[in-house]
Amino acid sequence: MSENEFYIEGAPILDEKAPEGPINERWDKRRFSAKLVNPANRRKLSVIMVGTGLAGASAAATLGEAGYNVTSFCYQDSPRRAHSIAAQGGINAAKNYRNDGDSIYRLFYDTVKGGDFRSRESNVYRLAQTSVEIIDQCVAQGVPFAREYGGLLDNRSFGGVQVSRTFYARGQTGQQLLIGAYQALERQVAAGTVKMNTRHEMLEVIVVDGRARGVIVRDMVTGEIETHFADAVVLATGGYGNVFYLSTNAMGSNVTATWRAHRKGALFANPCYTQIHPTCIPVSGDYQSKLTLMSESLRNDGRIWVPKKHGDTRDPRQIPEEERDYYLERIYPAFGNLVPRDIASRAAKNVCDEGRGVGPSGLGVYLDFADAIGRMGQEAVEAKYGNLFDMYQRITGENPYEVPMRIYPAVHYTMGGLWVDYDLQSSIPGLFVTGEANFSDHGANRLGASALMQGLADGYFVLPNTINDYLASGPFDAVDESHPEAVAAKEQVTSRIDKLLSIQGSRTVDSFHKELGQIMWEYCGMERSEEGLSKAIELIRGLRAEFWRDVKVLGTNEELNQALEKANRVADFLELGELMCIDALHRRESCGGHFRAESQTEDGEALRHDDEFAYVAAWEFGGEDSKPVLRKEALEYEYVEMKQRSYK
Repeated sequence: MSENEFYIEGAPILDEKAPEGPINERWDKRRFSAKLVNPANRRKLSVIMVGTGLAGASAAATLGEAGYNVTSFCYQDSPRRAHSIAAQGGINAAKNYRNDGDSIYRLFYDTVKGGDFRSRESNVYRLAQTSVEIIDQCVAQGVPFAREYGGLLDNRSFGGVQVSRTFYARGQTGQQLLIGAYQALERQVAAGTVKMNTRHEMLEVIVVDGRARGVIVRDMVTGEIETHFADAVVLATGGYGNVFYLSTNAMGSNVTATWRAHRKGALFANPCYTQIHPTCIPVSGDYQSKLTLMSESLRNDGRIWVPKKHGDTRDPRQIPEEERDYYLERIYPAFGNLVPRDIASRAAKNVCDEGRGVGPSGLGVYLDFADAIGRMGQEAVEAKYGNLFDMYQRITGENPYEVPMRIYPAVHYTMGGLWVDYDLQSSIPGLFVTGEANFSDHGANRLGASALMQGLADGYFVLPNTINDYLASGPFDAVDESHPEAVAAKEQVTSRIDKLLSIQGSRTVDSFHKELGQIMWEYCGMERSEEGLSKAIELIRGLRAEFWRDVKVLGTNEELNQALEKANRVADFLELGELMCIDALHRRESCGGHFRAESQTEDGEALRHDDEFAYVAAWEFGGEDSKPVLRKEALEYEYVEMKQRSYK
């Protein structure tokens, strides 16, 4: 065990559930070797599901259909309000409908390469295998995917690939998929196998004899602190991009469920791996509280450019073709505008840093559909992207059919999350983690249209075939509210709430959140350095101390209190932010969208160091005043050669 200024290095960690043998046989091998639970015994077993997005709703519906007793929680007023509804562009599947060379292996390869060789081969291959089943499942549910002239489901391309494998429903794919999962969930609610609890927020996990056995939740309307028990707990609570304050996430998206699990012993993997999406509406002022995503699918037909001349403020329609720099097409001719998100984001930042950005702030580039409209006609463009164009016009007041859109990178998705094994079980037995809340499938960068794929793969197909291996040993001994661990967990929640309400300082919760976000974006965003990250850690520590000394939370617990909800979440973000910076500091390489200034090629591209950093960084909570412990899971590649990525 070694120690440095910010962390302690502990023993390595191994995924003991990962099967061996030919990669295309591993998932079948694991499903066969996993213990089963017969239908009569399933009725005796209970599962808590936290979150009702694609991963949570699909898992709850599938486990309910199988006969387990499921208790589901979400903080929204309806499961249909989960953030998955905001996904726009599509969902990947290796169906090869276009007969353009796609296959399960190619989807696997593209995903491993797109993640910059920092994901597990076995997990990614399983995801690619499962993708073909997801589409069939969703079509059977009535999801209205776009269809081409012959009646087959249509496909389009997304960044980082050269085939068309993305299924879509205009620019509202997430909404349509969530409605499908929601219908399946509500069917089980009506059947009595799933009990739905809306407007409840999980604030603690209960661990008894080393197993996850329940959760503490707050009724967000009455303030009542409730205790719930089950044989297993599943977290499907999404990502933590809102640590940056401004992101494309719903404003309620937070890290609390997974962070409280981390504090109870669940390892947190690769926290510094966050995705910067290149296609967002630029920030327009300090008053903003969130950012709006414009689907990556727009890069299929839109061309990205900036003026060649620095400080060119002319109307884009007045800038002639020869004075435009279509920089992605110039730098990356093989992929052009469809390079992966991390590549496109860094390229946009670079041209803006050069002084060639557009718009009032100079932090923007053009996404231009003039060529597509000339080639296809406006009606065809409307059919593919109409709702996205309408949304852009409502937000900006500009007509994108006439004037190029302005876009700029923004925080979107988090590849980091709780560490899980091949069964999606965290380092706490009985605590499973699905979808964006876990770290398992995307490495250092997620390819577009793969979030919906992972959420539904985990919920419909993976978790229901692995959680049974754990539940076959149940039902476990009954636990009630008098158990010492349950009493202690409830006391932790109530004392924290009491403290937040008692401080009565001078600063609002939002002011702390915004300051944290500025620190994170400046020092732990698209470009990082040793000096900047060290500074960020000290700034965050000071800000956290000030938060617990000077935050002002109005109202009481025994009522609807959004200030209290935010305070709970921001307190967790302040702890997470520090760990993200420590993780980024220890990883002295450029990888995915995580550009380390000290690690770049001669032409300024990201430079990985596979001899030093080909591992998952799984962090163990060290205690209130102790350093976190770094545990490494080595990444080994048998089927894909690790090499520097090139999209040129």
